Amino acid sequence: MSSILLIYTGGTIGMVKDDSGALVSFNFDSLIKEIPEIKKFAHTIVTHSFEVPIDSSNMQPENWMDIAEIIYDNYDAHDGFVILHGSDTMAYTASALSFMLENLSKSVILTGSQLPIGEVRTDAKENLLTAIEIATTSKNGQAVVPEVAIYFEYDLYRGNRSTKSNAEDFEAFTSPNYEVLAQAGVKLKFNKNAIYTPNEKPLKLNKFSNNHIATIKLFPGMTEQYLFSIINIPNLKAIVLETFGAGNGSTQIWFIDLLIEAIRKDIVILNISQCEGGAVAQGKYETSSAFKKIGVVSGKDMTYEAAVTKLMYLLGTNLSTSQIKKQLELPLRGEISED
Repeated sequence: MSSILLIYTGGTIGMVKDDSGALVSFNFDSLIKEIPEIKKFAHTIVTHSFEVPIDSSNMQPENWMDIAEIIYDNYDAHDGFVILHGSDTMAYTASALSFMLENLSKSVILTGSQLPIGEVRTDAKENLLTAIEIATTSKNGQAVVPEVAIYFEYDLYRGNRSTKSNAEDFEAFTSPNYEVLAQAGVKLKFNKNAIYTPNEKPLKLNKFSNNHIATIKLFPGMTEQYLFSIINIPNLKAIVLETFGAGNGSTQIWFIDLLIEAIRKDIVILNISQCEGGAVAQGKYETSSAFKKIGVVSGKDMTYEAAVTKLMYLLGTNLSTSQIKKQLELPLRGEISED
């Protein structure tokens, strides 16, 4: 009999309406009552709930650390982990956990719902029950999905390749640059070629200790003063630069000069595309050639969520700036495609 740890952080999946009609969190025991089918699993299910459930819009790096520590401290006692989480920032948490939990060899599946568990048409039941089944699926004593993943509406996505793309549909997530890890129909169909292959090293917990980053989404008409104010934020360590198309941006002298100034201040600049699909290809067009020359790092096909959390992870290490730049272009947890 396998054992699974079910971690409840909050989110729509555990919401009910109060007297005013507003959605508020309710306790985990009530969640179990709403889904009695959980008891039919031939697994030992242990539950752990945040003392104060939080809306995922309030999720912070310290909360990611809490989740990672719960998994790390209980790693040997369980065969898999399911995290109930609000959908709004689920992709951030999944990406962060992928970098925090190094050498992971068990399933860590995040799920939630678009409708509260008490609603008649809720998607919560299917999402939770299938997430549990995936997290406990093994072959020859090894987890079939030994990585951090998101399960939502019949699809299993690599966590650090996912983004929330729809606020109303049950199919809330997409993975624009990577194929799904599994699909749930009558049977679970696993895409073995897409699933991460773990090494045999012991689990290592990496702590996030530096979130001094900024993000700049380029837009026509952006002013010099706007960019100047950002690169002069005290203690700024890195910038996620969201560019046009395949990594393109303005060639105006003031724009390039300010980026050079930031790089001279030892600020890491990571270039990712505003487009969901495709990848940054610095130098492909004249409008990105300068980025490559001055030392802007290509984020290739990373999601915004992966870019932000990967920077937070690397900035908390003892690596030099040049080493961080090299690591950003390497697939540490399958977050970017191989060249």
